[in-house]
Amino acid sequence: MAVKTAEARLEERWRDILTVHAHTMCEIDRALHPHGLGASDFEVLDILATAAPEAGDQCRVQNLVGRIHLSQSALSRLIGRLEKEGLVERSVCAEDRRGVWVALTDKGRALYAEVLPLQRAVLERMLSERAG
Repeated sequence: MAVKTAEARLEERWRDILTVHAHTMCEIDRALHPHGLGASDFEVLDILATAAPEAGDQCRVQNLVGRIHLSQSALSRLIGRLEKEGLVERSVCAEDRRGVWVALTDKGRALYAEVLPLQRAVLERMLSERAG
C-alpha cells in the first residue's frame, strides 16, 4: 500500500471540507424550503439579525459581500428578491450615494426567528456527525 504524501492528505482534507459544506447547505435548503428560504437567504437574514440586532438597524451591503459566499451581483439579486418578499428594506446611503444600506423588516425578523432553530438543528446534526 502506498504511503500518502503530505500533499495528498492536504487535498483529501480539502475535499472533506467541501463535502461537509455541500451536504450541510443541501440539508439547510431542505429544512428551510417550506418557509420559502434557502441556505443563502438564511445567511443574509442571519448576518443582518446579528450585525443589526435592533429593529431599524441597518447594515451596508458592502459589509455582507465578504461574509456571504456569493458574487456581489448574485448577492444583489438575492437581496432584491428578499426585498420583494418584504423581508428586507434597502436604502441609499446619504453620505455616499454609491453605498446601499439593508435592514430586516418586521416580517424578516419574524421569519428569521421562526427558522433559526431549524438551521441551527441542521448545523448541530451535520457538524456533530463529522466530529464523531
